[in-house]
Amino acid sequence: MESIIIVLVGILTSVAIYLLLSKNLIRIILGTAILSHAVHLLILTMGGLKSGTVPLLGENAERYSDALPQALILTAIVISFAVTAFSLVLAYRVYQEYGTDRMDELRGSNDEQ
Repeated sequence: MESIIIVLVGILTSVAIYLLLSKNLIRIILGTAILSHAVHLLILTMGGLKSGTVPLLGENAERYSDALPQALILTAIVISFAVTAFSLVLAYRVYQEYGTDRMDELRGSNDEQ
């Protein structure tokens, strides 16, 4: 199971890098969001998918699963959602101000130093 998820992480990372290298601002934001989800899957896989039971009080089990990766991913999902929302609002504001979302047209005028 872990090998399938690692392949999925590789595919998501490839798609994210392709989108990050584009000239469209919306594609760059989507690439950042996809890259964050790839990292979430990588952290979840590194923590072990099925290594034990749920850590509950009063339960006698041989092995317990580690809850730290899930807590890290939950925090990272909230932060990534906030950063994506902020980036989308910033891209919308840039589009309102300059009328374009292409990165090569947002470089300023030729008479600037």
